[in-house]
Amino acid sequence: MIQLVEGVLTVGALLVCVIPHEIAHGYVAWRLGDPTAKRAGRLSLNPLRHLDPIGSLLFPAALLLLRRLVGFPIVFGWAKPVPINPNYFRNPWKGMLWVALAGPATNFLLAGVVAAVGRGLVAVGFTNQWVLFFLAMVVLIGLVLGLFNLLPVPPLDGSRILAYFLPPRWRWQLTQLEQVGVVIIMVLILLGVLELVFRGASRAWLALVGWKWAILIGFLL
Repeated sequence: MIQLVEGVLTVGALLVCVIPHEIAHGYVAWRLGDPTAKRAGRLSLNPLRHLDPIGSLLFPAALLLLRRLVGFPIVFGWAKPVPINPNYFRNPWKGMLWVALAGPATNFLLAGVVAAVGRGLVAVGFTNQWVLFFLAMVVLIGLVLGLFNLLPVPPLDGSRILAYFLPPRWRWQLTQLEQVGVVIIMVLILLGVLELVFRGASRAWLALVGWKWAILIGFLL
């Protein structure tokens, strides 16, 4: 029963982190002149508009099963990509740079705000384990998503950030890799890159939430 509740709260925390990430992409694109995401209804907090059958449901469910069977440490997933048309931008490459930065920046900002709220609750003696667990998972998943998306691998945000600083010829070569981006990402996960990201996020997580909060939820990394 405890594992079921933790699983539900973890998936909820995943949605809390993923949806603002995608909205941030669309919002920045809209402010830079691209109405595509807004017209598609992707600047909405309605989770149904952002769910990806594989990334939002099947993949997290598989990781939850791995967590139960072998102790896999984190549940990971993604939302349906927000449609962006860089042709609307005055400077397409610079526009995509800001759009790409918006997603991870939102995750880090959310993690910081939620950590501050949680620390405040702990400081005043709040001890509801499930609420604190949920908030802690929002912080952790937000950090993981932010760091993972900064990897310079198409179609992750880091590749669009890197593209802005590359010579034009290399930019196009990098964007061509998006056709096999999912395969590259899966290979990197199998090679342990996600574990490295998780370790970095775990250290940052503990620094943000503190030992007292971590002990209260029995979640020491």
